[in-house]
Amino acid sequence: MTQPTRASLRKALRTARRALTPRQQTLAANRLYHRISSQRDYLRARRIAFYLAGDGEIDPGLLLADALARGKHCYLPCLHPFRPDRLLFLRYREGEPLFPHRWGMLEPSPRRAKAISARTLDLVFIPLVGFDPRGNRLGMGKGFYDRSFAFRQRSGRRSPRLIGLAHECQRVEHLENQAWDVQMDKIESDRRTYRARPI
Repeated sequence: MTQPTRASLRKALRTARRALTPRQQTLAANRLYHRISSQRDYLRARRIAFYLAGDGEIDPGLLLADALARGKHCYLPCLHPFRPDRLLFLRYREGEPLFPHRWGMLEPSPRRAKAISARTLDLVFIPLVGFDPRGNRLGMGKGFYDRSFAFRQRSGRRSPRLIGLAHECQRVEHLENQAWDVQMDKIESDRRTYRARPI
């Protein structure tokens, strides 16, 4: 898939998820929570990275609240202050203040919250713009997650487990994987599970 095609697909899929009504978003978030909250990966994980939904992304907020209630260590991504092409994962506790970054999304403050190495996370929930049935992910195009978890590609590690989250309307028939794309272990939509399969 050429870059202009990826860009036009990204635009169309972002438009589709933003078109979901508040009721549809709430129902999707509830379905996602009920599907994932009983899964073994989630129940066994101690250190989990979440994201704060925006731009029509499916919201993992119910899972975050559940994980905090279970005493799991929860982390949110933050733009790295010294390596602007990567993410830092900062510990989040209920009620802690969040601050807008340069694109307006909220994140913890690196000055206040404790960071964890991406290598020591157990489970990472990752937002996406599009996905295909083989588990390939189309992100926003900035590559933050790909660079932050590139060590998995280089080392052949299977941890942390990377799980993309999406609305079912973000599924496309086929995505061409790029050399730098980090493979998801699976993608969970509000409707079903898509396990990663090699192309």
